[in-house]
Amino acid sequence: MQDEILNKVAQSKLITFNLEDYYPKGNRVVLDIKDWLFEGFILKEKDFRSYVEAHDWSQYEGAYVAMNCSTDAIVPGWAYLLLSVKLSGIAKKAIQGTLVDLETSIYQSIIENLDVSEYQDQLIIVKGCSKKPVPANAYLFLAERLKPVAKSIMYGEACSSVPLYKRK
Repeated sequence: MQDEILNKVAQSKLITFNLEDYYPKGNRVVLDIKDWLFEGFILKEKDFRSYVEAHDWSQYEGAYVAMNCSTDAIVPGWAYLLLSVKLSGIAKKAIQGTLVDLETSIYQSIIENLDVSEYQDQLIIVKGCSKKPVPANAYLFLAERLKPVAKSIMYGEACSSVPLYKRK
């Protein structure tokens, strides 16, 4: 008579939280304004406004947009505000920064609005690896959000988790 192999992980009360499950669909686009600057470095207001007016904004429909300048130009703050006004109502979200900054901002909003009541007094393991671009800060936001409700928080996989927090 053979002993049956038991999956102790499946039988445990651990709840796996995978941030990848919260990755929102939609194109991520970088809007680099360097070509709208004189010699890539100097913003001339009249010329810049002409580029903004002539630009095809419809290409950002439903997209997540990271606005930046890839040169070392000093760009006045109003320039990004002007772009933001143009993208408002077209893009799902627009930020000034890199794609990593964009993903961080997206996840921050998602985690802030997450209903964590189902995790009350639960043993939670935050899955560490992902095939989607989950930013490192998303894990920090999640730990901070879960700590007030969770009984314990771990990181990694059930077979090799790292304990992060345990309520006394």
